[in-house]
Amino acid sequence: MSLIRAFVVEDSPVIRENLISALEDLVPLRVVGWADDEAGALRWLADPANGCDLAILDIFLRAGSGTGILRALRDTGNPLQRVVLTNYASPELARQCLELGAARVFDKSRDIDALINFCAALSAPA
Repeated sequence: MSLIRAFVVEDSPVIRENLISALEDLVPLRVVGWADDEAGALRWLADPANGCDLAILDIFLRAGSGTGILRALRDTGNPLQRVVLTNYASPELARQCLELGAARVFDKSRDIDALINFCAALSAPA
């Protein structure tokens, strides 16, 4: 299994810390960076010194949005895998995120196991 380098965009420190801890404990994944707003995420992702395989994005942030990040990543052609983890996984929001390049949309309250399984599958040998 290969180690996934992940970038997390989450504005709640408690949720972010718990998510990072769970992912790093349960799958071969290391969080290499995080941001709590759209501008910080886009700055980190645009820096050539940073690299990651997966971005895990919340939608509603302190400033900006996960959809803004998805749109910017789509427009730059960045091949990085992107998933959304939100409390507001309505069918309409999920459709919009998928159209903007998200591989999957997960609900924070009921899909953590599915996110962990998704990450485990990413780390599996091809």
